[in-house]
Amino acid sequence: MTSPAPDQLTPIRGVQPSFDDLGTPLRDITFCVVDLETTGGAPGESGITEIGAVKVRGGEVIAEFQTLVNPSEPIPPFIAVLTGITNLMVASSPRIESVLPAFLEFAQGCVMVAHNAPFDMGFLKHDSLVHGYDWPDFAVVDTALLARRVITPDEAPNCKLGTLAKLFRATTTPNHRALSDARATVDVLHGLFERVGSLGVQTLEDLQTFSARVAPAVRAKRHLAETLPHAPGVYLFTDDRGEVLYVGKSKDLRNRVRSYFTASETRTRIGEMIGIATGVRGIECGTSLEAEVRELRLIAEHKPRYNRRSKFPERQHWLKVTVEPFPRLSLVKQVRDDDAGYLGPFSSRKTAERAMAALHEAFPIRQCTARMSRHPQLSPCVLAEMGRCVAPCDGRISMDSYGEFVTSLRTALTVDPTPVVEALDRRIDLLSADERFEDAAVHRDRLSAFVRSSARMQRMASVTGCAEICAARRTEDGGWELHVIRRGRLAAAGISPRGTDPRRYLDMLRASAETVLPGIGPVASASPEEIELVLRWLDQPGIRLVEMDGTWTCPVSGAGRHLTRLDNAHSEAHQHPTDRRRRLRPLGPARAS
Repeated sequence: MTSPAPDQLTPIRGVQPSFDDLGTPLRDITFCVVDLETTGGAPGESGITEIGAVKVRGGEVIAEFQTLVNPSEPIPPFIAVLTGITNLMVASSPRIESVLPAFLEFAQGCVMVAHNAPFDMGFLKHDSLVHGYDWPDFAVVDTALLARRVITPDEAPNCKLGTLAKLFRATTTPNHRALSDARATVDVLHGLFERVGSLGVQTLEDLQTFSARVAPAVRAKRHLAETLPHAPGVYLFTDDRGEVLYVGKSKDLRNRVRSYFTASETRTRIGEMIGIATGVRGIECGTSLEAEVRELRLIAEHKPRYNRRSKFPERQHWLKVTVEPFPRLSLVKQVRDDDAGYLGPFSSRKTAERAMAALHEAFPIRQCTARMSRHPQLSPCVLAEMGRCVAPCDGRISMDSYGEFVTSLRTALTVDPTPVVEALDRRIDLLSADERFEDAAVHRDRLSAFVRSSARMQRMASVTGCAEICAARRTEDGGWELHVIRRGRLAAAGISPRGTDPRRYLDMLRASAETVLPGIGPVASASPEEIELVLRWLDQPGIRLVEMDGTWTCPVSGAGRHLTRLDNAHSEAHQHPTDRRRRLRPLGPARAS
């Protein structure tokens, strides 16, 4: 066997790095069954004296590898008695640094198999790294571990190689010599394959996630995934009445759904769902963004009981600057075409109330809900006596003067939140100076709720204001992902294969894309979560804007410029949880970029 030079040895890619790459039938896999003899039990403290390996595929032996190795240290007498390998036998044998290139070439592209695999893999990996070879990310099957999961005490008192070889009637008897033990392990491996095969284990994924803890009734449902394609998309679990129980997405529909029926799925609620499910439906998607958007829309449509998020996008809260002689802030659930100012949407009423409190701190407009005429003659409230309201109720301020406060408030909502930031910063400073840290923290939370919601609304409004955005991104194989986004909604998605004209595909996508009409407010055409998914995709490196109908901008003085300092303040709070003064430090002045 000709071995490559050490500096010519290239890394071998792993066979199975993630669930999305799983699903290879066992019959199509080449296994390298390996066994080592050593001078002791710990890598780095002991050396390898012999390597034996058998390459097998589809039940047939393809090749064998065997060599003695000079361990560069004396072999202990009891090891020599056990294995029959003496110092004289290995004196003229090659050292491990000379053997490794040949062995790694022999094992290239295989799934490694060993009995008590951590022992053998530990020695091989350690010596590879010590001598400058990149250890490939082999997928590994441990026959000892697999046997402990399927062999009962009634069948065998233990899972030692000699015991299992007798149980499965191996043609080779283990004798503590590497090649003989590797041959015996091959027979044990095939015997274990017969056992787990009757339980539905047919692929490498099944084998590596197999566990006796998976109920037979659950494992038996894996056939539900067989009709799904190896393609990106969305999957829907359904019950016997056709009700959608759960919606998810994946880069590989079949492999992801199969994983629900293995030991890798440990979520209690999902386990309950699998017990009820009687069918799985898959929807192929051209791109990952399309899959994410479809998942959101299907969850919102079906409201599956086992999905925890995105089920009720219609439950939104907005802050509204009312349209009346003396406007005020009001908490509403929808945006109307009434020329009012709005801030939102908020995911919860509590967050909206915090943002409202922040605005009231900066602008002393009325907080009462009484109807007021142009010339009110009501009694002032406690807030007026405290100087926190300009009190239009008793006529002490005119509509025009009051309107100046309202104009500034509306500007803070949509363009420049600086007055709110500065007002809350001053308040936090005063409270911190008086060591009222809990009260200061309340104001910090209010400021955070306002700034984040304002920045979010400005980002969404910027993209929903564009009638159409056509964007593209290179795929790994040299093609193009193409998306047509209309008023923040994903209207079409597709792939232009490598070697084709992407413009032609984009023209076809635009012609067949969903028509999206303008609506009221920044989330009239799509849910806030969908718009944010689109924005995150557009913000990724490598995205190319091909066509645009509209202006996609955010105000230079907008809320986004305050987010970095706000995030830094929160980060410092987590790093120094006992230092309240540090945690409550104000944002400080901001510079436009």
